[in-house]
Formats: sequence, structure tokens, C-alpha cells
Amino acid sequence: MKELFDQVSYTCSKLVTKKYSTSFSLATRMLAPEIRSAIYNIYGFVRFADEIVDTFHEYDKEALLLQFEKNYYLGLHQGISLNPILNSFIHTVKKYNIQDDLVQAFLKSMRADLSKKEYETQEEYDAYIYGSADVVGLMCLRVFVNGDEKKYEELKDAAMRLGSAFQKVNFLRDLKEDIEELNRSYFPNVNLRELNNESKATIIKEIEEDFQYAYTNGILKLPVEAKFGVYIAYKYYKRLLRKLKSVPSSEIMDSRVRISNGLKISLLMRGYARYKLNLLE
Repeated sequence: MKELFDQVSYTCSKLVTKKYSTSFSLATRMLAPEIRSAIYNIYGFVRFADEIVDTFHEYDKEALLLQFEKNYYLGLHQGISLNPILNSFIHTVKKYNIQDDLVQAFLKSMRADLSKKEYETQEEYDAYIYGSADVVGLMCLRVFVNGDEKKYEELKDAAMRLGSAFQKVNFLRDLKEDIEELNRSYFPNVNLRELNNESKATIIKEIEEDFQYAYTNGILKLPVEAKFGVYIAYKYYKRLLRKLKSVPSSEIMDSRVRISNGLKISLLMRGYARYKLNLLE
């Protein structure tokens, strides 16, 4: 009956994705059916770890994260975890040969969120971005290429740049929460409490360069099973960045920019038309 338990586990990861991120959930639904569950499983794992460090303030977050990590490795060793989110992720790790160094880098960045409040150097910032975002892109890429090592190496840099772009957009979007509630400042050498136009423009330029590289060198070259779903996620985040770009730097701390569900559906429909006509942009 392990198969039934696995099915329940996959359903739990899918539910986590739908509840926590309508954008990611919609984009994942645009992937080929045979790879959707694996991406839900990855999202469930990284979302639970992120929730531990970002929202469970009334609990011992360090102990919870340590327990989460120990339970993951115990389940990986045993081949099963009674935590359905870990169980589904373990299945995906084994099926798609997701390297442990990616998981370790991710958990390292999550641990940093427990205590580190400022990233003062580019090296610190890059290391955090790699662990919190780039490796998630690489985990997903493992699923997309399904064992094709040559394709993985070809698309590796682009997957990391796309993960970086998504994370940096999240940083701008969540600026108020990160600073006022979590007392965190990710962008190095920038006074985010008094963000000026020059600093904001520099951050946005960096994100746009990441997006362009990822699109040209990655998204357009993805296997057909993954291309449209990743493209839609890319379009969602590009539109979110456009909205953030339009908010004056003096007001960005007072804003919580979002994309409405109606606009998401509109982007999806227009994106599908362009995809079918081979006119991706």
C-alpha cells in the first residue's frame, strides 16, 4: 500500500502549492502531466522550510528546522517519511537524481535566515541567493531534463539566473515585511529603509539582465514538457517587476505589489496563444 501513501503525499504537496502560491500553481499546471507532481513535491519541501524560518515566530524555529532536516535525511535513508511533504520530496529526489549538495545549499540559506539580518558584501548576497533560489531552479531542471546530463549542463546557468531573478523580485515585493517584521536586509550596500531611485534602478537592471539571460539561454531551449509552464512563470514575474518598477522608490516600502488573478489568467491566455504560434517573447 506504499503506492497509496505516495499518492496521498503527492496530493499534500500539490495542496501546499495551491494554497501558498496561485502564480506558481497556475504555472505548474501548464507543465506536462508526467512532471507536474515532481515540481509540486519540490515546492512543498522548500515552502515548508521557508515557512519555518519566516512565520513560525511563536515556536523555536531553529529546533523546527533542525527536526525538519533530520526527518528528511532519516526518510531518505529509510525510503519513506511519515511526513507526506518530505515523503513526496524524497521520491522526487530519488527518481530524478537531485544531488544532495543542492539540498544542503538550500538548507544552509534557510539556517542563515534564522540569525543573519544584513548582507553587507556581494559574496554573502550571492551565496544566499544561490542557496535560497538558484538551487531550486536546478532541482526543477533535474526534473525537466529527466536524466539528460548534457541538457542539464547546457541549461544549468540559465536555470540559476531565472531562480535568482524570481528571488530578487520577491525581495523587492516583500521589502516592507522583510525590514519591519523580519528585520532583514538582503541587498548589499543599499539603505532599503530610504531606497533612492539610483539604487532601485540598479537592482531592477540586475533583475532584467537575469531574466534576459534565462529566457534566451534557457527557457527557449527547454524540453517541450516544461517550456510553456516555465515561460508562464517567467511572464508572471516579468509583469510583477514592471509593476514594481512603476512604484516610486520613496513609496515602495508602503506598497505590496501583486498581480490580480484576472491579470494572471489574461497573461496565461495570451502566453498560450503566442506559444502555440511559436511567437514567444
